[in-house]
Amino acid sequence: MSQSKTKAKLIIDKMMGNDSFSQWLGIERLEESEGYCKIKMVLRKEMTNGFDVAHGGITFSFADSAFAFASNSHGKKAVSVETSISHTRPVLVGDVLIGEASLKNISKNLAIYDVTVTNQNDKVVALFKGTVFRKNEDWEV
Repeated sequence: MSQSKTKAKLIIDKMMGNDSFSQWLGIERLEESEGYCKIKMVLRKEMTNGFDVAHGGITFSFADSAFAFASNSHGKKAVSVETSISHTRPVLVGDVLIGEASLKNISKNLAIYDVTVTNQNDKVVALFKGTVFRKNEDWEV
């Protein structure tokens, strides 16, 4: 395992260990490296709205977790300053979601990431974009 993958994994281990909401979502980490994170979860009944589809906040939170992990994986603590999501297909109970966050642009203070959320049929169910402020504070791992 490369040093950047190891550092990214240690940072995300630390974040996930203290992230009760991501744990409640049932997020499973599939792959991570500097500036990248791929996660998975299964939609449960208690995550649905009155239409029996995923509450928009669930897919948003799922994508936001991938975004948080990827944006902090560089070693600097990063906090969200702007996010948006487009829900492109309904998500139903039992659907398996995959969230893939990747770096699009990075500077000293800001970074932009895209997160694509797909279902078990490889259909895009949501597109998320986020910008973080990169603090002048390193992760201690």
